[in-house]
Amino acid sequence: MAAGMEAVSEVTTVQNEDDEEEGPKECGVCGDMAKGYHFNALTCEGCKGFFRRATKTSPQLHCPFQNNCIITKSNRRSCQACRFRKCQAIGMRGEMVMSEKQVLERRIRIKEKKLHNASAQLSLQQDQVVQKLLCSHRSTFDSAFSRFTGFRPMDRDVQSEHGQSHPLAKCPTKTCSTAEKPSADLPSSSSSSSSSHACSLSPASSSSSSTSPSLSDSSEIRVDYEADGSSRVYTALPHMADLTTYMIQDIIRFSKSLQDFRSLSMEDQISLLKGATFEIMLIRFNMVFNLTTSKWECGHYKYCIHDAMRAGFQPVLLEYIFKFHHTLRKLDLQEEEYALIQAISLFSPDRPGVQQHAVIEQVHESLALTLKALIDCKRTGPKKHLLYPKVIGCFTEMRTINEEYSKQILQIQDIQPDTISPLIMEVVSTNTYSDSNAGKHSTKIPEDPCS
Repeated sequence: MAAGMEAVSEVTTVQNEDDEEEGPKECGVCGDMAKGYHFNALTCEGCKGFFRRATKTSPQLHCPFQNNCIITKSNRRSCQACRFRKCQAIGMRGEMVMSEKQVLERRIRIKEKKLHNASAQLSLQQDQVVQKLLCSHRSTFDSAFSRFTGFRPMDRDVQSEHGQSHPLAKCPTKTCSTAEKPSADLPSSSSSSSSSHACSLSPASSSSSSTSPSLSDSSEIRVDYEADGSSRVYTALPHMADLTTYMIQDIIRFSKSLQDFRSLSMEDQISLLKGATFEIMLIRFNMVFNLTTSKWECGHYKYCIHDAMRAGFQPVLLEYIFKFHHTLRKLDLQEEEYALIQAISLFSPDRPGVQQHAVIEQVHESLALTLKALIDCKRTGPKKHLLYPKVIGCFTEMRTINEEYSKQILQIQDIQPDTISPLIMEVVSTNTYSDSNAGKHSTKIPEDPCS
């Protein structure tokens, strides 16, 4: 009840429907110019304040005359009793006047709201950080993959060393194409997109289902050797290795374009890149992930999860990857938010081999605060406050995926050597780089593509 009355009582400029009429409004008590409706009556500011004070003090007012004084603008201070009765006569309600406690609580709420609005605004420095990251991201990530050329062709088949096709070549849902191999000069999507439907991971659930499909129906991939001891030939591996190498080169360029990254020692730059490259690759691939089809639409090239299977990756990893992409994509992140979470992943002070922990942690915390401020400032709706914790939760998932990815790359390299590029092996290697070989396979780039 008190809250309801409070909401009404202090609206000092509430306009009545009569406000649309032309001409000045007169105070119902003294005839002075009225500013609006106060405590349920059209009054001037003076009579509003008088009524509030008289109601709070509650003295016994007495008229020194005959209790019928005419209240005007000039004599309204002469008789408080008659003025107060006039206030009540025109409809002013004492119960609408807030107590001192209510006034204090209201002031506190107003102050908190102002502080919240101020904290929800990006500072000039934070805005510059966002724009810089956005520039670096756009200059090093081409969602159309137009620069991805000269790759080895995609072959959606898996053969043994004897040249025989393996059951793994068949998608469990029979929606992946195993058409003729595209040449290196043609887009590989000629075979990868021959099906108009998504390659679901579970025949029992569609790709648009609210629950993520599972890899349980493809568990036979866990065996990496034929019955006679010969190893399989993962014919999709050369193409996927080229795609991964291309992505790594762009991620290196993205990292090198950041002043905070370039200012670190070469040893720390290498440690951060080794730890974050695959995570940033996951983030970038998520930007082209289609929730409806469960495919990665890289311009003309389209990939499904079974392409990774045909490259030798096993369900223990792909289950995590598939669910991760569905989870992150459902957050409907904006380009600025994607750029920020790439940088947050890059500047993780707990990577193995990092020396300048304090410096990197300071950058990491600043980026995290900028992401939160950006979400608070730009986002609307009831789920706004849940977005930041959900994004941060995705970093834990990426760590798990990153570790398993490194293990499986090394296993695939043992099974099918000389197919994976040296750059990929450098990223997943647990060895410490020296300054002399740090840039052996790195792409030569300008210091800052945004300058």
